[in-house]
Amino acid sequence: MSLYSMLKAKGPNGFGYGSTAEDVTAGLSLAGKTFLVTGCNSGLGLETARVLALRGGRIFGTARTTEKATTALAPLGGNTLGFECELSDPASVRGSVKAVVSALKGSKIDALICNAGIMALPELKQAFGLELQFFTNHIGHFLLVTGLLNQLALADEGRVVMLSSAAHKQAPKGGIEFDNLAGERDYAAWKAYGQSKMANLLFAKELARRFEGTKKTANSVHPGVIFTNLSRHMNPLVRFAFGLGERLLLKSAGEGSATTCYVAVHPGAAAISGKFFADCNVTEPRADGSDAETAKKLWAASEEIVARLP
Repeated sequence: MSLYSMLKAKGPNGFGYGSTAEDVTAGLSLAGKTFLVTGCNSGLGLETARVLALRGGRIFGTARTTEKATTALAPLGGNTLGFECELSDPASVRGSVKAVVSALKGSKIDALICNAGIMALPELKQAFGLELQFFTNHIGHFLLVTGLLNQLALADEGRVVMLSSAAHKQAPKGGIEFDNLAGERDYAAWKAYGQSKMANLLFAKELARRFEGTKKTANSVHPGVIFTNLSRHMNPLVRFAFGLGERLLLKSAGEGSATTCYVAVHPGAAAISGKFFADCNVTEPRADGSDAETAKKLWAASEEIVARLP
């Protein structure tokens, strides 16, 4: 397929590679709905928050500090609230859950959009004895989402959107190295990042299974390749190559946040759960990304990890 054909191709729902978040939400009113977006202060998180606010939604946005979140959301209007949520710090995540529940005052959350993350740390770093990308991208979000499920349950539908990545295909064989979650055996930046993105995918799959019989859904998405501040940890030469790619091929923030917004709010995604999306349409992950037993095992391991955190 030529580059032009790829950019113009549309999926069964009429959206595709070149669709933007504004395209997939056109004509929708999100008035009366509340959305929580992690990593709202830049890149895809900020664009997701902007478009959902543009359509009338109330935005709860998180960043590493309340100040960063509040400053980023300020231009979007008064129907926003910023919260601190440092995903690598369990106390911060629990504090964020408590603050969000308090701000809701008994009302609902319509969608939890787990966008924040870190990528391709060149050297092994750990948090609470676990490799930092796995802890931040998966355990932090696991703690946040499970802490807010009661508020999600109050919504008519209630959707969870996990930002995974096509990079989940770089995860180790079997998807998750349960005997190497510390990352100390043969650490490689992209393998570890791929494992964290596989964890996001599997978390959504198991959550969807637990949602069966309700109108709640959980899905994972590949936003596309976008040059955001996720690349801040990369080798300078790799960052330069990404910069060239941005001008030639990479998606804009509007295009990159389209799949997230489609899965979070579009009526066409309301009855879809436990799937992996790319370019606003369901696609197939790597084979082990669909393994229900691995997803269950990851959930159990995550619960054990959370139980021993300070």
